[in-house]
Amino acid sequence: MRNKKFFSLLLSGIMIMVMGTTSYVSGAEAEIADIQAERDAAETNLAHAQSSISSLESQKQNLENYLVELSTQYDELTNSISQLSIEAGKKEEELKVLQSDLGKARKASKKQYEAMKIRIAYMYEKGGTSTLEMLLSSKTFADFLNRAQNVSEIVGYDRNMLKKYENLQSSIAEQEEKVESESNSINQLMAERSAKQQEVQELVSSTNDNIASYMQQIRATQEEANALMTQISNADNSIALLMQQVEAERQAQEAAQAEQDTIQEEQEEDYGYNPEEDTTESSSSSTSSEVTVEEVEEVEERDSSAGNGESGSSGQGTYLGNFTLTAYCNCAQCCGTAGNLTASGTVPASGHTVAMAGVPFGTQLLINGTVYTVEDLGTPYGHVDIYFDTHEEALSFGLQSADVYQL
Repeated sequence: MRNKKFFSLLLSGIMIMVMGTTSYVSGAEAEIADIQAERDAAETNLAHAQSSISSLESQKQNLENYLVELSTQYDELTNSISQLSIEAGKKEEELKVLQSDLGKARKASKKQYEAMKIRIAYMYEKGGTSTLEMLLSSKTFADFLNRAQNVSEIVGYDRNMLKKYENLQSSIAEQEEKVESESNSINQLMAERSAKQQEVQELVSSTNDNIASYMQQIRATQEEANALMTQISNADNSIALLMQQVEAERQAQEAAQAEQDTIQEEQEEDYGYNPEEDTTESSSSSTSSEVTVEEVEEVEERDSSAGNGESGSSGQGTYLGNFTLTAYCNCAQCCGTAGNLTASGTVPASGHTVAMAGVPFGTQLLINGTVYTVEDLGTPYGHVDIYFDTHEEALSFGLQSADVYQL
């Protein structure tokens, strides 16, 4: 009877240990679920950050293109102002020459005018008698005609000089007015070009400030994205570690259950013990027996599957399960932007790179006879995303499932 009680106590201890292990496993699975939720949230934030970076890069590129246009416009205005300055200098010199010519013409006309005034005053003082006396004092008719012609030529000369003076004055005044108008137009254009140049220069300065602001935002967002990637990687490592611990605890639980089953069998064989005969502990023993039978059947089913190569360890490595398989490539449609490195920082390669969370980077997986290396993220544990070189190959692969082994 004491032996029966001893074995009952031993079985109770094993049951307590198994229940404690089950509690630990449930807690670890809950912690994995929490970490997975945090990882998913970080991955969503990472997608938003990468989208924000792409948008900021696009706006920055637009500003840089606009800056190139402004620089070209500024250079054109600078060249135009330089050319206008040359033309303004020429007009200034031309105006100086015209003003000098006008001064000379005015002096000549003034001299001529003074001479005309003297002759007119002389003729007025003599009352015109001197000219008449000069004509009448001619000794011959030929002398009269000569004198009359001389008088006519003098009068004609004075008239021509007066007309020439008036024409010269008018011509010089017109040229002076024209040059002044052209000079004013050039100066006005120079003022407009200078104002436009100043405006363009201010736009260049503000555009440079905006570009610097976008670059700062891009750097800050990139740092945020890097922190999120680190958080995701740490979460994956934590999940992988917890899953390994859970698997180890489950294996320990299965071993404890197997040991409990062995002890029970030995008890029944050696002592003919039946829990129903112990009336003092019938309730607890019956419960323990029922739990043990169910768990033993589960262990036997797992052991049978392991013998068929469906679980546990074998020559192909540790069997992880029948996982979902999909495919992706390095194009913008699959990854948001084209030509990215993997989350682990490597260059993806077809027949080598796969993405899956829950295991550390560098983990080797045997799938359908091919050894792949986990180098990327994007899918949860139990879903393997296989890298292909082209989008057509990825589409052709479609959705599949296969047994996965960890080497």
